[in-house]
Amino acid sequence: MKKVKLIYLLPVGLLFLNSCVSKKKLVDVQNKLEKANSDLISCGDKAQDFKDKLTSALSEIERQKQAVENSKSSKDEQLKLLNDQITDLKSQRDRQVEQVGNLTVLTKSANDNIEKTLSQLEKKDKYISLLQNAKTKADSINLALAVNLKGALKSGIDDQDVEIKVDKTVVMINLSDKMLYTSGSYKISPKANDVLKKIAAIIQSRPDFEVMVEGYTDNIAINSDCIEDNWDLSVKRATSVVRNLQKNFGVEPIRLIAAGRGEYSPLTENDTKEGRSANRRTRIIIMPKIDQFYDLLNPDKAAGSK
Repeated sequence: MKKVKLIYLLPVGLLFLNSCVSKKKLVDVQNKLEKANSDLISCGDKAQDFKDKLTSALSEIERQKQAVENSKSSKDEQLKLLNDQITDLKSQRDRQVEQVGNLTVLTKSANDNIEKTLSQLEKKDKYISLLQNAKTKADSINLALAVNLKGALKSGIDDQDVEIKVDKTVVMINLSDKMLYTSGSYKISPKANDVLKKIAAIIQSRPDFEVMVEGYTDNIAINSDCIEDNWDLSVKRATSVVRNLQKNFGVEPIRLIAAGRGEYSPLTENDTKEGRSANRRTRIIIMPKIDQFYDLLNPDKAAGSK
């Protein structure tokens, strides 16, 4: 009986024993599973962190790549600009080399032209110096002539009837109409002979000078049996003075010139009696001979007279 019970109890014990072992394993498995899940979660977190870091690293790499590409593009542009500048500088160099070559070819001709120009300028300077010296000499002669005339004509003559002045290269003596001629005519008055005699003496002392006598009138028209108009009157008055200087005082006729200016070169307006009186005048101009003047303008003759 006891054997039977023992036989029955043995499977139950084994079953219980097996049950205890299985539960322990189950707990172990569950613990392992929980740990595995925990490790899996931890791995997932680590994987996400790694993924984030990898993504950030890829972004940085992409940024650096773009920066490199941009830098390369900028460098390419800079390189192109530098190449263009080099090309331009080479072109300038070639042009300058060509210009230097042209200048070298022209050097001899340019030097010859410069020497020729300097030689011409030197001649002109000498000529200008001669002209200046001649002008200074002429001014001095004219001044002395004017002083002599004023001294000779000073006594016995009204200053209002005689005006002496130096104008450029000539000495001019303006004589009033009332002093030279009888009223309304071209005949020389006795008083005028005294003046013309003194003027003739000065003229005779200057054989290298010519004498031009110009007659002037006012604008009052004149017409008579002997005088056609103011042109005619101005010429006849100038001719009367010229004849007087020649016949009465021995001035060589080759040195004398008679000219009439009529009413067309007045000193002042003809609206008043005084104005018309001032315009009726005779001018005696003492001047260098024309051939001497042309000699002065001739460089060869001017140089020879130095």
